[in-house]
Parts: sequence; C-alpha cells; structure tokens
Amino acid sequence: MKTPHTIRLFFERNGFAVSTRLAELLGMKVKSVRIFFIYASFATLVGGFALYLTLAFWMKLKDMVYTKRSSVFDL
Repeated sequence: MKTPHTIRLFFERNGFAVSTRLAELLGMKVKSVRIFFIYASFATLVGGFALYLTLAFWMKLKDMVYTKRSSVFDL
C-alpha cells in the first residue's frame, strides 16, 4: 500500500506541470498560460452566475405576464 506521501509526490511530478507542458507545446511563456487559466476560471464563474440571474429574471417576468385565468369572469 502506498503512503500518502508517495501519492502526493506522484501527483506533484506528473500533474502539476500541465501549464508548463502546454506552454512548451504552444511555444508560449508559462506565465501567459497560467494567467489565461486564471482569467478563464473567473470568466466561467461570473458568466455562469450572470446566466443564472438572467434566466431567473426572465422566468419571473414570464410568470408576471402570462397568468392563468380560471374562468371567463376573471377578466
């Protein structure tokens, strides 16, 4: 059974060099790739929240405009 220390070392050697490998593959600076990942994560978070608020507002507006009427006398 592997100890947690050896598992951590395995992931540090193989998993944390993603931006370095991607930068080498694309011929870019590592700093630029890391900054892009940071900006993309913030844009995804803010974009998802904005989409949620827009859809909630739209559904509330739809409910206010289209109301069910139970009979003809409710006009």
